[in-house]
Amino acid sequence: MADRTTSSTTIGAGRAEVMAVIADFPAYPEWAGSIKSAEVVAMGPDGRAERVRFVLDAGVINDTYTLAYTWEGDEGVRWQVVEPGRMVGDLRGSYQLAETGRGTDVTYELTVDLTVPMIGMIKRKAEKVIVDTALKGLKKRVEGRTR
Repeated sequence: MADRTTSSTTIGAGRAEVMAVIADFPAYPEWAGSIKSAEVVAMGPDGRAERVRFVLDAGVINDTYTLAYTWEGDEGVRWQVVEPGRMVGDLRGSYQLAETGRGTDVTYELTVDLTVPMIGMIKRKAEKVIVDTALKGLKKRVEGRTR
C-alpha cells in the first residue's frame, strides 16, 4: 500500500454537524470537487450508508467505483474500495473528527492506487489536491449550513 496523504482543517461547527454533511452522499456533487454522482447502494443498521457508488470526473481520470464505509459514531469514518473501477484500483481513506473550543478539527487521510501507471510524485500531488479540495469544500458546506 502506498503512503497516505493527510491534511487537516478546523470547521466552525460541532462534530455532529460536520458528520451530517460527510454522511449526505447524494449532496457530494454540490461540494466535493470531481464527484459527479454518489449513489447509496446499501444502508447499514445505524441508518448510515454502508456502500456508495461514485462517478468521478477528474479530467484525465473518469471512473465509477464503489466504496464500503465503516462509521465510528460522529468521531470518524473509514472507507475502502469494494468494487474497483477501470482506473481506480484501490482507494482507502478516513475522516477523523475532534471537537475543540473553536469548532471541529477534521483530519482527512487518503491513499489512491490507480490501475494505470503514474509517477509517484504526480500521484501524491493528485492525492493532495483531492484532499485539500475535499476539506475546503466540506468546510464551506458545513459553515454555510450553520450560519
